[in-house]
This record gives sequence, C-alpha cells and structure tokens, in this order.
Amino acid sequence: MGSKGRTLMEVGPDGVAIITIINPPVNSLSFDVLRSLKESFDQASRRDDVKAIVVTGAKGKFSGGFDISAFGGLQEAKERPKPGWISVEIITDTIEASRKPSVAAIDGLALGGGLEVAMACNARLSTPTAQLGLPELQLGIIPGFGGTQRLPRLVGLTKSLEMMLTSKPVKGKEAFSLGLVDGLVSPNELVNTARQWALDILGRRRPWVASLYKTDKLEPLGEAREILKFARAQARKQAPNLNHPLVCIDVIEAGIVAGPRAGLWKEAEAFEGLAISLKVIYEIPNNSWLEQVPGVTDCGLVPRRVKKVAILGGGLMGSGIATVLILSNYPVILKEVNEKFLDAGINRIKANLQSRVKKGKLTQERFEKAISLVKGSLDYEGFRDVDMVIEAVIENVSLKQQIFADLEKYCPPHCILASNTSTIDLNLIGETTKSQDRIVGAHFFRCPAHVMPLLEIVRTKQTSPQVIVDLLDISKKIKKTPVVVGNCTGFAVNRMFFPYTQAALLLVERGADVYQIDKAITKFGMPMGPLRLADLVGFGVAVATGSQFVQNFPERTYKSMLIPLLQEDKRAGETTRKGFYLYDDKRKASPDPELKKFIEKARSISGVSVDPKLVKLQDKDIIEMIFFPVVNEACRVLDEGIAVKAADLDISAVMGMGFPPYRGGIIFWADSLGSKYIYSRLEKWSELYGGFFKPCAYLAARAAKGIPLGASVEQAKSRL
Repeated sequence: MGSKGRTLMEVGPDGVAIITIINPPVNSLSFDVLRSLKESFDQASRRDDVKAIVVTGAKGKFSGGFDISAFGGLQEAKERPKPGWISVEIITDTIEASRKPSVAAIDGLALGGGLEVAMACNARLSTPTAQLGLPELQLGIIPGFGGTQRLPRLVGLTKSLEMMLTSKPVKGKEAFSLGLVDGLVSPNELVNTARQWALDILGRRRPWVASLYKTDKLEPLGEAREILKFARAQARKQAPNLNHPLVCIDVIEAGIVAGPRAGLWKEAEAFEGLAISLKVIYEIPNNSWLEQVPGVTDCGLVPRRVKKVAILGGGLMGSGIATVLILSNYPVILKEVNEKFLDAGINRIKANLQSRVKKGKLTQERFEKAISLVKGSLDYEGFRDVDMVIEAVIENVSLKQQIFADLEKYCPPHCILASNTSTIDLNLIGETTKSQDRIVGAHFFRCPAHVMPLLEIVRTKQTSPQVIVDLLDISKKIKKTPVVVGNCTGFAVNRMFFPYTQAALLLVERGADVYQIDKAITKFGMPMGPLRLADLVGFGVAVATGSQFVQNFPERTYKSMLIPLLQEDKRAGETTRKGFYLYDDKRKASPDPELKKFIEKARSISGVSVDPKLVKLQDKDIIEMIFFPVVNEACRVLDEGIAVKAADLDISAVMGMGFPPYRGGIIFWADSLGSKYIYSRLEKWSELYGGFFKPCAYLAARAAKGIPLGASVEQAKSRL
C-alpha cells in the first residue's frame, strides 16, 4: 500500500514555491506522496504569491522512484487508482500543464518515477554525480509515469531505448551532454540556481518547454521504425522468454506513431497489467503478513531480548551469518574445532565487511565496531550466557546430534538452539536431547548468507511458539525476510527445488546438452542454471543433500552417478576450478570438452540411452522439464501443510533461490500456465521417463477441476 510520505511547500520572498519530496530513506513516491505532490502543485497554481515552482527531494536525494510496496495494495479498491491517474492526471495535466513554470533540482538520485516527475518539469538541473535512470524493466515492469514517452523526446530514441532496456542509469554529467538535464550545478547552489532558472523561464529568458511535445530529438517515422525493429530483435535475442521489454518497445512506438497523449494511455494500460501480475512479489517490502503464523503470532507473546549469539562453524555459511549479526550490533562468539579453521572464519568475516567498505556501504569506523563484536572460541565455555546458538557445520547427522547434546549441557535453559541445516529433519538432529521445545531451524541461504534476503524459520511440532516469535523479531532486526515453515527433509525451499538439479541430470544422461540447459534457464531469468549452481554450491554439499532426498523420497528422486564420477576425478565444482565447467583465476566459467566421457559413463551405469527428442530440445521444453517437477514438489509442500500459503513459496523461490521476481514466484508462474497444462505434460513425461515426473495427488485434483494451484483450500472449495 506504500509507505506514508508527503511533500512540503515553502514560498520564498522571490515568489518561487519550493516543493520538497519527503519519504525517507530515498524519497520514494508512495500514493501518499503523489497525492501530496498534486495538492502542492494545485495550491501553487491557485496562490497569487507563487510565480514559479522548484521540485526537489529532502536530504540530498531527489527521488528513488515509485514505492514498490504500493503494489501490495493494488487489489484493494480504496488503494487502486484508475489507469492514468498518475501518468496523465498528476504528471501531465497537473505538473507539466501547470500555468507556472517548474524546474526539477536533482541531487543524489532520480530513478524510475523520480526521473519521470523531473521530466515533466519545464527544466531540470542536476549535480554532476547524481544518478538518473529508468530501471523498471529489471523489476519486470515498464516505466509507468510517462517515461516511455518523455525520455525519447529528451535524449533521442536510440539512447532512450538503451537506458530503458538495460535499466542502467547515467550520471548528471552524461545526462547534461544527452540533453536530459539543462544544467550542472554544485549541491550547495542547486536549489538557488533552480529558483532563478524558474524565474528566467517565467520572464521568457529561458525556454518554457513541455517535454511531452518536443520533437527535435525524434527520428523521422521510417527511421524510428527501423530502430524499434532492431531493438525488438535485440530484446528477443537477449531474453527470448521475457515479454515486458517488447511491451515497453510497443508503448514507445505507440507514442511516436499515434502521438504522445495516446502513448501515455497505452503506457498506463500496459503498466497496470504488469503491476497487478506482480502483486505478490511486491508485497515483500511490506511483509507483515509473512509474520502472521496461526497458533504463534496470535497468542499475545512478546519477543525476548537476544543479547548474545554463538555460531558453530566458521565456513562460508557460519561466517556469512556472523557478518549479518554483527552488522546489526549483535555480539557473536564464533566456535571452531582448531585455530586454523577459526582464523579462516574470522578472516572471512573481515573480507565480507571489507567488501562493503570498498563499495561505500560501510564506513571504516563501522567496520572496526562490527569486527570488535566477534570473539573466537575453541570450546563451549563462553556459551554459558548466550541467548541463541546457530549451528552451521557440514550436513552430517551424527555430528549435528553430538553438537546439540553438547549445547544442552553448556547453554542456559532459555537459550534458543537453532540449526542452519538446509535439508536434515530437525527431529533427527534433536532426538538425543530433552530440549526439543527450543530447537528450531534458522536456515540462511548461501551465495552468500549475508547477502541473500530470505530466512527460512523451521518449526517442529515441539518447537515453542515463543522461540518462533523470538526468531521473527531477530529476522526483522537483521533485515531478513522470514518465512515460517514446517519440518521435513529439505523444509520448504530446498525440498521444493531438489528436483531442479535432478531434472537437469536426467536430461543430460538422455542426451540434452549441459550448457544449453543452463543457458535456457538463465534466459528464463534465473541467476544461473542448475548445473552451474551445482558447481557453485560444491559437489560435497550436492551429494550430502541429495542423499537425504534419495533416502526420504526414493520413489521420485532421479539417481544419477554423474556427480560422483566427477568427484572421482577430483572435481568438486568451482572451488577446485573443475566441475561441469572449467574456471579460470577470476572464477569465470567455460565449457569443458572432457565432460562428455563422464556423461557417457554415467549413462551406462544408469542403463539409459540417448533420446533423440531430448537431444533437440527447444528452450521452452527445457524450462518446463526443469521447473514442472519443482512445481509438482511445491504442490506436495502445500498439501502436507509444510507451507501455509502459496505466497510463502512464491516469495521463498524468489528470495531464496533467485526465481525471477517478474514471473511472480513459482506457484504464481505455474498458475499463469494452468494446472491442467502442467499436469498433462508431467503425466506424459512420467510415461516416457518414469516416476520422477509423476504428478502428485494435489496437482491432479486441481487440474481435474481447473482450480489454480495457489488457491487456498477455502477458495478451492468455493470453486468446486
């Protein structure tokens, strides 16, 4: 529904009204801000003492753009504005059509809707280092406040297409050379210069320009159509499975062919369709509904204060978790088995922090403070006053059981005993203890833990509601998005995605190309394909987690020997610079021509032969054969009550596994294709290739009745 926020109007003795956008931290444009902006302009237009207007942002930031959490309210009648309310009624008919000239004074950033507001002003002044851009396409939408119409008229068609399709901003200096801004000014002089500029426009000493109707930068229609044709071809080549870049190009063309006003309405209609389809994912920034857990958060429990945390294991996961905690001012004890491993763990934490310092996200002073919060240990003596322990050692059941038995002895009775295991059943881990009520899963996601935004909180039937409430509170303080799920092998996210790599191995053994699979999945929008991901995670982890699924779901796991064969060749993935790919000194991946011999050997062990149909798979078929088994397992997770809502799985897939957000999440995407279609494809493949593809009962029942997979039980009953 969008955060609160407002604009403030102050009229100076020179008759210039300064309208300041105020909505920390980046002055995003919530619906409240946009309403207030319109009211400020309307008031300035009515007041006789106002001659001209300057629009700026509070605290050195013009505006970071539309507040995407506002998408969460788009389906509520009171929050859902009619199409064109923003782009036509506010931006065009209020700001650009004002009878008093306006100048945008841009410092810091003017991105997305922020730049669109600035482009509607009659002139723009910027600091040399300010960032200006329209990055909407990387979010799966298009500019929706007139950007598709004004940017081409200010910088020309070719440059505007480049800026929109790549989502890359330009600095103020380049914006000036392009004609996007009219002058460069130092931050100290910005607002005063803008005041005088606005008065100069009023006095006709500078041009009074409405960007929407500029034509001097637009190419002749025939040439423009050729440029747009080339842009479409490039968009299809770069991302053949994405539709919204093509929608953006269509909207730009509509404005050139039918006129800018028609283009605005076309843009409004397209933006509305894309925004509503993304409703689920854009509820994330306002994610209080994720923290509503029946029987837990409705009991009136208050979170206990966690003052000190201990972490067992200083590997990639343990050091990443420690980094998250110390950045949120939690003192941390890092325990390892020997000095060598402990030093390595502390050094990883330092490297994580130094990376933030280099990127300007952390000051040296904050670095020193954060690192001072970490203490190393080789024993449990310091655990006697900790409030929470997070175990982050290798995926070995007996090792974890021993650790939890030790923790019960050394930690105080109130201490939360958490495991970062990604797959192992928590009941198994805690079966030798008497503390099942305080054992919980705190599954951070690698690649790396201090960056990935999801925290999967896993509760067993014995976990006390108080422990869950405590972890929800901690997740908020360490800026993670929590999803509370039930206990089983793999929990929600890894269980849902265990068929992801297995499907790829099945296809490879039957003749599909490793690199074509990864390429198709990357084009679909994943950060990397399943086999490149196996290299990144490491074969040791892949085999350890895979064995858990083989033991617990033998009827629907694909048992390939390909990874064990690669391990025999001393390949472990990216860490050894050899896996499915070869890696150079900079960890850049390239295909390995030797891989074929391992595939042939694995094929002979599995007793399968090359299927000519799979050798010539199209990208669409690869995507479906990789992801439909994931959808199938997600249906089981819902059916068993491991996840309460389909939206929990959608958000988990996006934030934990990198599923492309513009596709709305795994179940949301599946429902866009239809349960009947997915069922029919899986049923056909199960006849050809076995039980791995067999549709589950939940999917079969919903397909038979045409019920969406994401519909709640109540919704499903009403449909029946």
